[in-house]
Amino acid sequence: MILLKLPIVEGEFIERINRFVGLVRIDGEVKRALITNTGRLEEFMVKGRKCFCIPKQGGKTDFVLIAFEDKNSKGAIIDTRIQARAFEKAVELGLISWLKDCHIKKREVKIGASRLDYLLDCSGEEIWVEMKSAVLREGEYAMYPDCPSLRGQKHIRELIKLRERSKRAMIIFIGALPDVKRFKPYVKGDPEIARLLKEAKDRGVEIKALSIALLPSGEIILERDNLEIEI
Repeated sequence: MILLKLPIVEGEFIERINRFVGLVRIDGEVKRALITNTGRLEEFMVKGRKCFCIPKQGGKTDFVLIAFEDKNSKGAIIDTRIQARAFEKAVELGLISWLKDCHIKKREVKIGASRLDYLLDCSGEEIWVEMKSAVLREGEYAMYPDCPSLRGQKHIRELIKLRERSKRAMIIFIGALPDVKRFKPYVKGDPEIARLLKEAKDRGVEIKALSIALLPSGEIILERDNLEIEI
């Protein structure tokens, strides 16, 4: 199912010069591209790899680097904003089987010392949701995180606290990789995240994952709405 259509431009990745900026070659010219994903992404950010950008107006960058070519000519979507837009569209269209009759009640919800991504309303029941980008692949698995994440640890702890207050809490992993079927935490990336996810599951926090991919035409599709979870 098509979720979004983007005005993509093909490019060649050169290097990541800092956390938020990379250099890409587009139509023979070297351009600066914004990177919104703070993960290491080392398996993608390889010199010469085909990438996909969208034009950007203003600021110190000319493009946003949104994806890299991955399996079967489809793109792995690294841009977290695009991942969020795709998720929101899937909710709006009722395409996620475990979020039927839900709508986004609020974004960027303050909880304790953190902000969670969403407060959903599902037929009058509220669900507190944090969304994470899972763009590390191991075969058919999408994994998170690819490096230590204190922010991710904090969010999971906040979800556990919500469950202790009898609130419905959920963490959603966006497997933004073509042809993945399962999700699991990447223990080597952050052992504490893996431990916290197990604790969260045992405490009743719902752990869900879905997969999206970029087509060469610029369309973002929902491939699977319910990946198998291994915690």
